[in-house]
Amino acid sequence: MGFFDSLLGKHARKFLKRKDSDAGEAGRALEELKSSLFNELRTSEGAKRQQQRFCGPVVALTFNFMVAVGIIMANKLVMGKVGFNFPILLTLIHYTTAWLLLAIFRALSILPISPPSKTTPFSSLFSLGAVMAFASGLANTSLKHNSVGFYQMSKIAVTPTIVIAEFILFRKTISSQKVLALAVVSAGVAIATVTDLEFNLFGALVAIAWIIPSAINKILWSRLQQQGNWTALALMWKTTPVTIFFLLALMPWLDPPGILSFKWDLSNSTAILISAALGFLLQWSGALALGATSATSHVVLGQFKTCVILLGGYFIFNSDPGFVSICGAITALIGMSVYTSLNLQESSESSSKQLPNPVKPKDKESTELDIKDSANVV
Repeated sequence: MGFFDSLLGKHARKFLKRKDSDAGEAGRALEELKSSLFNELRTSEGAKRQQQRFCGPVVALTFNFMVAVGIIMANKLVMGKVGFNFPILLTLIHYTTAWLLLAIFRALSILPISPPSKTTPFSSLFSLGAVMAFASGLANTSLKHNSVGFYQMSKIAVTPTIVIAEFILFRKTISSQKVLALAVVSAGVAIATVTDLEFNLFGALVAIAWIIPSAINKILWSRLQQQGNWTALALMWKTTPVTIFFLLALMPWLDPPGILSFKWDLSNSTAILISAALGFLLQWSGALALGATSATSHVVLGQFKTCVILLGGYFIFNSDPGFVSICGAITALIGMSVYTSLNLQESSESSSKQLPNPVKPKDKESTELDIKDSANVV
């Protein structure tokens, strides 16, 4: 030991000790960071703060947009090429897969904690789970029996339904400028999809029945996250079992017979599982978007997706939707831009109102008056 001490010298030994001390401090800092993050996720308030920190409006809406485009392609593959013509059962597979993944997250202690049961009545969670079953199941059934254009036309009716429902239930109003922007968006989407309006009586009835559950579903998802300390995953964990129960009840009424004769080979099962995985991501990203924005903004995002797909097919794949459809899509995008600008303006005004007023320094005369007053009091 003396040989190494004499070889290294006094300054070298001090340098090595300082290095060991720095490494120890870095390790302790890392452990403290892990511990604080874990403790943050162990409370509903902390988990909500982390969701708001990492999944703001732009991230959540972008995530939802990308997943929505992917699941459209996956569902077209499943219902078209694979021939799985059971929309309610497909929705049931989606939600069952989501619940199993959430159970794995819970077993690994990475599922965010739910708020105390007394803060949110069970009736609210049960209502959300039931409405979600009807909204998702009827949407896939409508897409099966109607053309994509008629399906998009029925989605336009969701926007005024949300506005009316929020006014009736919560007395929430929106400005006349936003109403005008939403009217331009709806008119543009209607013009863009007017060339593809194929439907039958049963499909039309399903589309009409889907409008109200879809609007209420979006309102409840947005309100429970914004008014309480619910995160998207925690709310999914509580409501998914109720959704599965109602989908099981809907399946005999809306799905055709013949599920036992379907060919469950490797390729078909893989396509359905990919659709189920994307279904989980769609539910999660949709919940994040509704928690970060509003129900109306989420509907506008869906209409934005329709216009982007139509214009992308025209500019990238040389498809020809027609001059009228292109003009309608561009009109809708202009309305969406105005609506987004109004939202950003309102958010900046509300944030400026929440800033504390600066304290003005007293001038010399007021200071002298204060001194005289205090002297007189004494």
